[in-house]
Amino acid sequence: MNILLRSFGLSLRDIFHPRIVWLSIRPFAITGLLWLVILWFSWTPMLDFTKQLITESWLTQWLADLIVKIGWDGFRGVLSPYLALVVLMPLLVVSLLMIVSLTTTDAVLGHVSRQNTYREMESLQGGSLLGSVWLTIWATGLCLLGMLITLPFWWIPPLFAFIPPIIWGWLTARLMSYDVLALHASSVERSHLMRLHRWQLLGMGIGVGLLGAVPTFFWFSSIFMLVLFPFVSIFMLWVYSLVFIFAALWFSHYLLFALKQHRQLQGESI
Repeated sequence: MNILLRSFGLSLRDIFHPRIVWLSIRPFAITGLLWLVILWFSWTPMLDFTKQLITESWLTQWLADLIVKIGWDGFRGVLSPYLALVVLMPLLVVSLLMIVSLTTTDAVLGHVSRQNTYREMESLQGGSLLGSVWLTIWATGLCLLGMLITLPFWWIPPLFAFIPPIIWGWLTARLMSYDVLALHASSVERSHLMRLHRWQLLGMGIGVGLLGAVPTFFWFSSIFMLVLFPFVSIFMLWVYSLVFIFAALWFSHYLLFALKQHRQLQGESI
């Protein structure tokens, strides 16, 4: 618990460093441009699909009927884009997490590892870029499968803010743990630390996922004011990027300190 709180406090300090704020812009810009191109060609077909889903599918017909019964007829005009965003939002966030993992985590780790506490640590390079890419593909595939299985529950408004953080939490823990330890730990040390601290790492991932659920509420509430939605979306995407950069800081501080303690204990036992 002391390591957890220590790493959390240090991450709060570092998130306001000018270099870290600048690093949060890169994955935000890459993800924003990527999805701008995708939505330019797919937004209208996606809305047509959700409209058809609302009128013809038993999964969502009950939602439209409920809106009529409680007198929220005006909400029906935004129901189609609302449901489209329920599907789109987790895909966008997962893609952002992947881009942070592949393009930015190393830079964040470099910022942390240059601090006095970790500067003298030996780098055993127990991981590789190929291993990181493979893990990203494998873990993201499982994450998307989990989203697909739980998707029917996402139509219920409170649940979309709680189910995704659990799934994202697992994905965040897997990706961040490997990327942080790939350079400094040996493969044996990495496996040992990820097994020994698996519940703490999962809890950290879920905590980051819940933190990411906060901008989700603002994002979905902005759909009621469609004129503001594009501007809110741009800002919220940067907030998500900042949340994942904070996650990289938190995992870096936690795992590097845990690795340092592990090596000290190993040295004392010899």
